[in-house]
Amino acid sequence: MMDAKQLSQIVRGVMAEQSPPQLFDRKKMERVIDAAVAKADDLHVGVTICFMDLTMTVQMLYHMPNGNLVGSLLAPKKAWSAIAMKEPTKQINRETQPGGPLYQMETMLDGKLVSFPGGIPLMIDGKLVGAIGVSGGLVEEDQAICEVAVQEFLEEA
Repeated sequence: MMDAKQLSQIVRGVMAEQSPPQLFDRKKMERVIDAAVAKADDLHVGVTICFMDLTMTVQMLYHMPNGNLVGSLLAPKKAWSAIAMKEPTKQINRETQPGGPLYQMETMLDGKLVSFPGGIPLMIDGKLVGAIGVSGGLVEEDQAICEVAVQEFLEEA
């Protein structure tokens, strides 16, 4: 009988085959980071930028020297949340408020789910391939920087 770890490895392998490795090419991600850092510099804020593929594996994480420490913890959670929920994290917020259909979901997932702006799923030809998470500034700044990163990523796709 297969245990949960073995099953998880099989699922990751199958999902990895569905996400072409060239989507997360190092040079491409570096160009996307350059665009995101330029936007962050325009906003005078330091952030952490996280690329995550569909298997929820971090492909690259960049922490700006002037970024705060909490950003390095939240950026991957924002990317994970965008993949897990298949929507931008700024939309999750409305759903997790009191009276919302997903109220208290954040606590049920032991703090893994982030429900504020800065995480955006990466969709190519209508297919989810991963996500980018940005954290370190005000949520509006994180969202603006993430939007620039996603736009650059998709132009490179």
